[in-house]
Amino acid sequence: MSKASFKTTNEWKNINWAKVQRKVFKLQKRIFQAVKSGQKAKARNFQKLLMKSHYAKLLSVRKVTQDNRGKRTAGIDGQLIVNPQQREELAKELITEGYKSKPLRRVWIPKPGKDEKRPLGIPTIKDRAMQTLVKLTLEPYWEAQFEGTSYGFRPGRSAHDAIQRIFATIRIKPRYVLDADIAKCFDQINHKYLLSKLECPNNLKQLVKQWLKAGVMDNGIFEKTEKGTPQGGTISPLLANIALDGMIRDVSNSFPESYYKNGRQISNNKPKIIRYADDFVVLHNELQVIQQCKELISQWLSKVGLELKPEKTRICHTLNEMEINGVKVQPGFDFLGFNIRTYHVGKHHGFKAHHGKKVEVMEFKTLIKPSEKSIKAHREELKRIVQKNKKAPQAVLINEINPVIIGWCNYYKTVSSHETFESLIYYMWILLRAWTVSRTGHAGYEKLRKYFSYGKIGHWTFQTKDKYSLYYHSKTKIVRHALVKPEASPYDGNWTYWSTRMGKYPETPTRVSKLMVKQKGYCNHCHQSFMPTDIVEIDHIIPKSLGGKDEYNNLQLLHRHCHDTKTSNDGSLNRADTLPDNYYWGDDMLITAPMTKGK
Repeated sequence: MSKASFKTTNEWKNINWAKVQRKVFKLQKRIFQAVKSGQKAKARNFQKLLMKSHYAKLLSVRKVTQDNRGKRTAGIDGQLIVNPQQREELAKELITEGYKSKPLRRVWIPKPGKDEKRPLGIPTIKDRAMQTLVKLTLEPYWEAQFEGTSYGFRPGRSAHDAIQRIFATIRIKPRYVLDADIAKCFDQINHKYLLSKLECPNNLKQLVKQWLKAGVMDNGIFEKTEKGTPQGGTISPLLANIALDGMIRDVSNSFPESYYKNGRQISNNKPKIIRYADDFVVLHNELQVIQQCKELISQWLSKVGLELKPEKTRICHTLNEMEINGVKVQPGFDFLGFNIRTYHVGKHHGFKAHHGKKVEVMEFKTLIKPSEKSIKAHREELKRIVQKNKKAPQAVLINEINPVIIGWCNYYKTVSSHETFESLIYYMWILLRAWTVSRTGHAGYEKLRKYFSYGKIGHWTFQTKDKYSLYYHSKTKIVRHALVKPEASPYDGNWTYWSTRMGKYPETPTRVSKLMVKQKGYCNHCHQSFMPTDIVEIDHIIPKSLGGKDEYNNLQLLHRHCHDTKTSNDGSLNRADTLPDNYYWGDDMLITAPMTKGK
């Protein structure tokens, strides 16, 4: 990038971001296409260009300092980048020559539903920006060759795609299952193996090596990092996927496509392996193959420095009870917060398999539901919120509990959740009735009517006098999720496909989906397509503080950074900046940010 081009963009507020994104994506697409066509040397040359591109540096800084939800979390230097001048200076500093990373700041966060905590390593803002720049360079290269049934921490893919792939595999024929989890995956990856696997220019590899060996500061004590990719860095999920890439391919290729049994050819002999980050399942018709896969995977993981977690590794069958080492194993398994099982049913309720003009009725049916563990955790969370707000106004309780219900229902609305949603109505009635009694001291009809009235679910709707009501689980419609194409990637440039998928993503709030369709997948401010990795927010065209109404014709979808710019110019309160990092405004209430993995 020439010096002249830098001078034209030396003021942050005047940068042409549409041009920046266009230039960066053009190079990323060329990297992706070069790898797809087998021209890896050509792809690495494009990677060198992208690393030197001032546009890529600007985009990296914006992602870290404006888009990222952790933008207000400092590293060990305590520094934050909060104004345009600092962002410009940071973009100038993103050069590989003389760069030296700093140790990570250790932060311990609780695991959902558990007493134990998970360690996070927080890099400095500069290190995060450099990691994002390298990620922009590495990701399209690896997206062109990642395995088709790997879904975790990849752009445009989700837990729902993994679940839908499992459903498509077992709906026609029940199978044996190896349900497994890799023990401390992020903390145990062998550095030497990972670095030897990276296919990139040498200066990029040296940067990755620095981040892996940077060490962590925990309460002022420095600890070396001899293995693992610390969770918290922007590039860590990508590095973990690179380390695990090849497991599916190598294990599957250990089995022939077909074989002969009793003089008859048996086809489709290869096991089906679906991986989401460090969780995976192996599906096959024969128990012996599943057992062989367990051994092969254990051997494969050993060279990466990893091993299976015994307490979370289990063999079962999707339809029938089985016995292993004298222990009875119930059918079905839990994966990503879902329970997956095939049930025996009568011939009038079974699955209909179409073989040309012939229709065969199978006397079984596969159902995927929310797991009991997930339902229990959700109930405990609802109970916690209600108890915490015993003395709060009704509207405050509704405002806090609605996002939790909506987020949970959106995650499970793609499967057979209708009965679960219905059962939670009664649970909510018990909680809210107890909340009412604790305030009024009486369970009589007149006292309850102070908080319950006729509304969306009948005469006993929990709502305020101005009709601000609780969102009940049963109001969520079941909508099946469309499985992502195995070879599809946001870097293939198929804007129509990806913008359409974004509007139909299960955890996308209703208003966002409708506005996505209305705007045809484009941001109304920068006029660029929304990408699966973008953070989008709902904006009032005429701010409510200036008399704008909360109606669809006064709403638009914007990128988070575009929303910030628009809000700073229209004089309204920037609500996105005043909210907790895992919340945003939508559907007349606070909405939790989309989940990446259900546990």
